[in-house]
Amino acid sequence: MTGHAQAGRPNKLLRNLNAKIASIPMILTALVIFVGGTLWTVFYSFTNSKLLPRLSFVGFDQYERLWAAPRWVTAIENLALYGILSLIFSLVIGFLLAALMDQKIRFENTFRTIFLYPFALSFIVTGLVWQWVLNPDFGIQSVVRSLGWTSFTFNPLYTPEIVIYGILIAALWQGTGLVMCLMLAGLRGIDEDIWKAARVDGIPMWKTYLFIVIPMMRPVFITTIVIIASGIVKVYDLVVAQTSGGPGISSEVPAKYVYDYMFQAQNLGQGFAASTMMLVTVAIIIVPWAYLEFGGGRKRG
Repeated sequence: MTGHAQAGRPNKLLRNLNAKIASIPMILTALVIFVGGTLWTVFYSFTNSKLLPRLSFVGFDQYERLWAAPRWVTAIENLALYGILSLIFSLVIGFLLAALMDQKIRFENTFRTIFLYPFALSFIVTGLVWQWVLNPDFGIQSVVRSLGWTSFTFNPLYTPEIVIYGILIAALWQGTGLVMCLMLAGLRGIDEDIWKAARVDGIPMWKTYLFIVIPMMRPVFITTIVIIASGIVKVYDLVVAQTSGGPGISSEVPAKYVYDYMFQAQNLGQGFAASTMMLVTVAIIIVPWAYLEFGGGRKRG
């Protein structure tokens, strides 16, 4: 009987055969375009390619030039500052908004739409809008001064020391709504009995969120952090629309550095080296997420 049962079972390789056949084009596309393109970029980052790729190997010279360039160092410093602040504020503001929305307030759908609407805009539109809002001649500074506070100064986009904060404001305005929706979905997935038990035990609301709800929302937080982090690494449109990297190079970011060297300075080797460093940054984000989401889950199971 056992032999017949085993003979009747389909081979694992033949299970869902139609689905596997249908996925072949996507797998080939991923291998050829994504993996192939990545390997091609890394390979030519060790060459002295200029306008066109060429097999003129220079070892790690491109990387040495990259990290010796003040513009690249400034871009990394800006990305680190922008990334840390964006991650913290997006999570905190998004979670607080979601917690408020979860109180079954009136006009919830209206407020949710209002908060999520900026995310539907392109980064270029957002950048141009906030360039106008933060303009000292007719933006916030001008409005406040017209109300009588003539000494008020708020001019981040034209001040090198704080220009990255002006970009951060625009990014938070656009992205916080998405974080709120993700967090709200996680909160709505919490069993109502948990809230009732916490109220019966007399646990304060803030302790319920901090010690019970947030740990239960771990998968939501991990996914949200990966989404935010991936957007941070590739930030480009917002900077170009607001400041074009200025004043000077004070708001330079890695993605803009790559674009400028590959398509304006016609230095493919340097652009490929910078792209490879961005790839390493993405890998540092994705690998731990994949382990926590898949590897860690299997071990717990």
